[in-house]
Amino acid sequence: MPTRNLSERTDRRLDGLLTLLSENPMIVISGEKIARQIGVSRSAVWRWTQRLRALGVRVKGHPRTGYRIERVPDVLSPSLLRRRLRDSPFGKHIYHYFKTASTNSIALELGHAGEPHGTTVIAEEQTGGRGRAGRAWHSEKTSGIYMSVLLRPQVSPIVAPVITMAAGLAVRDAVADETGVAADLRWPNDLLADGKKFCGILTEMYAEPSQVRFVIVGIGINVNHTAMPAELAGIATSLRLMTGKPVSRLQLLVRLLRHLENYYNRFLTEGAEPILARFAEVSTYACGKRVRITTERESYVGTTDGLEPNGLLRVRRDDGKVALVISGDVSEAN
Repeated sequence: MPTRNLSERTDRRLDGLLTLLSENPMIVISGEKIARQIGVSRSAVWRWTQRLRALGVRVKGHPRTGYRIERVPDVLSPSLLRRRLRDSPFGKHIYHYFKTASTNSIALELGHAGEPHGTTVIAEEQTGGRGRAGRAWHSEKTSGIYMSVLLRPQVSPIVAPVITMAAGLAVRDAVADETGVAADLRWPNDLLADGKKFCGILTEMYAEPSQVRFVIVGIGINVNHTAMPAELAGIATSLRLMTGKPVSRLQLLVRLLRHLENYYNRFLTEGAEPILARFAEVSTYACGKRVRITTERESYVGTTDGLEPNGLLRVRRDDGKVALVISGDVSEAN
């Protein structure tokens, strides 16, 4: 088991205390009951409540009676997630961090260490969140969903990129269910609303020539950001900025993992075709969109012309050639 990135993993006792207080928000819970529930001594309870306070959770102490939470925090507690995902592979192995560098980096370590399919890594804050092409991902504390899942599909590496599109569809459905926002999908891995990005997906694959060993799907969603940094304000947004009200990150994440499980299972049983068909149905970028494609070697303008069976994007260039986009930046062209 790797240790370098896992040293900051949320302690199960801290998670237990947070869950106990969150599920009884109006009730003062005795120190004796807390000690019994989370498995610490009665004298250690105060120290554990202090640790919660240090993380920004407002815990109120009542002399001689116990503790209660002043306001239920929107924390992606592993215990609360497991209860809502009992029958899902994504609810069995959850690694939670209040602060870490990158959930994808941790998930990669876990993949190499043999952790099972469905292992999920979640952070309340990232200090080194990564997007495509090594770009940074703005990961404001307790405002977004920053997570990575470990998948072990028995498929050819040729079709594995379709998993990115399945993840995008899962995010889209979860957001629509929770907020009513109908997002656009920009091939292959961005979700937009009113032309601004609020979600990015970073997929990393480790494979043999004919067999995938594992896939890491990293998902970053701007959920409750009340403002974006000045350099991003023109191109990025959040669900809260779009809807004008806070969104439950916990409920959104549960919906996302449920949809991801459904799309992933459909991909395994029915192949790529239904995933690609649904993507083409809801994405304005799949066909007929004027785009600029920028790769390491060139930049050109053209019109999207559908998806290949393995998920690659076809673009009819202005010079008449048809290009298959394997990687690169896709942006709307005037």
